[in-house]
Amino acid sequence: MRYSIDFKNTFDESLLFWIERFIHSKVATLSSRNVNNKEVLNQTMKKLRSGIKDIESLKCLLKEVRNNGLIGINTYANPLIKLFTYLQSFGFASMKEIDEEILRDFIAISCSSLSNASKKNHRIVIIGFFGFIDKQNEDENGKSYIFNIELKNIGDIRGKSGEKLPSFMNENELVRFFDAIESYPFSNKVKFRNKLIIKTIIYTGIRVSEALNIKYKDISEDDNNYIIQVRGKGNKPRVVMIMRKHIEELLQNWLIQKEMMNLSSEYLFCNFKNKVLTQAYVSRNVESILSFAGIRKEKNGAHMLRHSFATLLYQKSLDLVLVQEALGHSSIATSRIYTHFDKSRLSKTISIMDNIEKK
Repeated sequence: MRYSIDFKNTFDESLLFWIERFIHSKVATLSSRNVNNKEVLNQTMKKLRSGIKDIESLKCLLKEVRNNGLIGINTYANPLIKLFTYLQSFGFASMKEIDEEILRDFIAISCSSLSNASKKNHRIVIIGFFGFIDKQNEDENGKSYIFNIELKNIGDIRGKSGEKLPSFMNENELVRFFDAIESYPFSNKVKFRNKLIIKTIIYTGIRVSEALNIKYKDISEDDNNYIIQVRGKGNKPRVVMIMRKHIEELLQNWLIQKEMMNLSSEYLFCNFKNKVLTQAYVSRNVESILSFAGIRKEKNGAHMLRHSFATLLYQKSLDLVLVQEALGHSSIATSRIYTHFDKSRLSKTISIMDNIEKK
């Protein structure tokens, strides 16, 4: 069903209506694999269809969605909530008063302190949001109002030229990091689980979200190794391997603890309420261990462990295809970033000017 561009009585109400419709469409497309309660998700969809009274109510609803295990909704919701707050100050009477210049200013002002990746996400979400409205609005004469928002060539977020090389640990830092995992003062209640997930990520290079999706049935034994089935971006399956000696004791101790605490979650890494751990929780633990080890990087979150694995894998193997397969990249171009850390290749450039200077 299509709606008038100014479907509600006021600008704020109409903008909130379209944000609700857009988020509803995104909730419907996100994977519900990790959702704890399908009925709660169904009620959320109904609330989004019937309408939310104000932006604060929408925030509360989104929090319920995240707590119910629907990962990824903030990627779409947060930029639009910021946009709603920003546009409220203009006193617009109609949605038609929004134009590309205003949206450019929004990104420049509201996203000034964000990373280039976050700015790009805001741009992509805003383009998608107004593209959604372009297709979904229609007046009584059957005509649609088209925003045609493109937001091309915005400062630092053009293409990929502004991206930074990812943070990673070198071999010496990895030794210190592993030592810190063993000596960090975890509480007895969480030490097996927390050590297990961190070691699983660092030894396999899987994404934090992939680790959180692991079920015990996804793990099988193969001689001295474990084979783990994971689901990557786009729900694409792949397998990774890890030597049993690295995690076997932690895995068995955590499974015993789960049984003793009557934790029934099918997911390996759950909390004590049978809910899957959050990515933020895992990253906080990684940051604490890094600080404990005296290791400081520009980005200290758990995703840095994946970059450390990939960097070391390429340095040891010089096999870009292997890196692509291990990390589950859809394109080898994504894996090529790790060639920047190959000292053996870079060292060949050191003496290129030597003979020139002597002439």
